[in-house]
Amino acid sequence: MTDTVLLTIDGPRATITLNRPERHNALERADLEQFGAHLDTVAANPDLRVLILSGGTAKSFCSGVSITDLAAGGQREGPLERLVNKLEALNLPIIAALNGGIFGGAVEIALVADFRIGVSGMRLFVPPARLGIHYSVLGLKCLVERLGLNVAKRLILSVEEFDAGQLLAVGFLDRLVADRDALEIEVAALAARIEGLAPLAVQGMKQTLNGIARGTLDAGAAAERVAACWASADHQEGLKAFAEKRKPVFSGK
Repeated sequence: MTDTVLLTIDGPRATITLNRPERHNALERADLEQFGAHLDTVAANPDLRVLILSGGTAKSFCSGVSITDLAAGGQREGPLERLVNKLEALNLPIIAALNGGIFGGAVEIALVADFRIGVSGMRLFVPPARLGIHYSVLGLKCLVERLGLNVAKRLILSVEEFDAGQLLAVGFLDRLVADRDALEIEVAALAARIEGLAPLAVQGMKQTLNGIARGTLDAGAAAERVAACWASADHQEGLKAFAEKRKPVFSGK
């Protein structure tokens, strides 16, 4: 157990906070494993509606996988890839609250989030070519799928550093706010909006959208999700609330 990756749950909202500010939230192997264990806890809780990823009090969101682990050889591949796969498979919407710079493998963690909100002054770069490392196929695939081939080449082949404005322009960021106080407000507002929606519909459509984007959509499973939503108590509640001109109260059933 490590205290450098923390999980807190507040009603329908879970937050995983990276907590190694003195090293810009660098992730060691034990941190990646603890992060994954927290995701298992989140996935097993049917009352949760949204997950927030936070850099806590650090100046950076995350500086990537610890250079010590990288120097040991082979440490980057398995644990980080398992974590990214687990994050991407999570049904809950994920908000990455990017309180500062983001580097290396942390870029993949942020890219599999559904929403990314950043702050002015943040920057991003991916440095494997500076270290003689061939970035993982999963990581390269993630960059190309989310940002496009040209941006991926700029990041990987020339190790170009992107500032906050560029990150917004290329679509890495969904929103850019002035500072950390504004970030907290923006993230809380987005989380609250998601929490008020029908969870079966939101979570089902996340799976379907991701499948479409990857070209791996299981049409039969998607049809089952569509049918389940039509037959759900939440659908009836939504119709009733609309007719009564009130805010719906969804149960996830």
